[in-house]
Amino acid sequence: MNVADVVFPLPRARSVAPPAPVHAVSGVDSYPLVGSETRSEVMSLIPAGILIDEIPIRTPALNLVAQARTAVSRAVAGLDSRLVVVVGPCSIHDTTSAVEYGIKLKALADRYSSQLIIVMRTYFEKPRTSIGWKGLIHDPDLDGTHRINKGLRMARQLVLDLNDLGLPTASEFLDPQIPQYLGDLTSWATIGARTTESQIHRELASGLPMPVGFKNRTDGTPQTAVDAVVTARSAHCFPSVGKHGAAAIVRTTGNRSCHVVLRGGSGTGANFSPEHVADVCERLKRAGLPGSVMIDCSHDNCGKDYTRQKDVVASICDQISRGSWRVFGAMLESNLIEGRQQYVAGMPAVYGQSITDSCISIQETERLLEQLATAQQKRGAR
Repeated sequence: MNVADVVFPLPRARSVAPPAPVHAVSGVDSYPLVGSETRSEVMSLIPAGILIDEIPIRTPALNLVAQARTAVSRAVAGLDSRLVVVVGPCSIHDTTSAVEYGIKLKALADRYSSQLIIVMRTYFEKPRTSIGWKGLIHDPDLDGTHRINKGLRMARQLVLDLNDLGLPTASEFLDPQIPQYLGDLTSWATIGARTTESQIHRELASGLPMPVGFKNRTDGTPQTAVDAVVTARSAHCFPSVGKHGAAAIVRTTGNRSCHVVLRGGSGTGANFSPEHVADVCERLKRAGLPGSVMIDCSHDNCGKDYTRQKDVVASICDQISRGSWRVFGAMLESNLIEGRQQYVAGMPAVYGQSITDSCISIQETERLLEQLATAQQKRGAR
């Protein structure tokens, strides 16, 4: 089977033939939606199994992913005293600069390997509050052509290249089909603030083979993320799609390495203080879960000012250097060059600078990682 099955977007009775296409060009069919002038195009998507055969994982990367997943899972459970740090660009739009960033980050990961478990942030899907560029997978050419098959190939090749460097990778899974394409190369994943409440994403996380962090809602409410962790640690059964495009029924046993990520909120403001952390950890304990969290240094925790990520790191360092085990990890948005650029299709972009959220530079990243490693040393082993 070379392409995914094409399914009509609307249900129909058995006795009724499918509607004739309005037009059909280059494998693209367009069907009218009932009672509307809207048209819905259905195109062929490469099945995950075929892409994995095209770009297979190799033994060194396979071993690295297994080791990184185990290390992060142990840190979530309080069995590894090292601090987990998920760090990298807000989103990937240029795979060449991403590899260069990865080479620099790998050197830092090796330097601080006794204190930090460093995982590179490789986000290919961008949840949007309204509209905007939805990420490398959806629009790899940054021009609205939405060549998703190309984007999937680029994303998989990049995470393979980074793992081959010896650097584990992390992603946010927004579309529930994407883990089929990247999951075997992903060491940590997150469910974002806009989807933490989604039953589909909670069920998805329950069957993922890597640790998964649930962010608090965009308004700052932490209980939703706690509830999501409880749900994802449980067994589920749900309809899905297999790696070769066939409809499937998935049964999961639950993911014991799910956890909460605090990212602040529009209603609560920042939530990285010792008081906020203690409150959420108590909620987790009452639910029978490990009382520790990861703190996102960006988003509402820094007031959406990337230069203030250092203030969040300072608080984390203060908490853990005083002996607190309530914080097991941190997230940083970082790139080769600080800040962000307003990308214009067809115009040259600034190499190594974000086109989505602003990021700190790799030089500032090095300073903050050193601070986190020093604080972890003060806390010591459990």
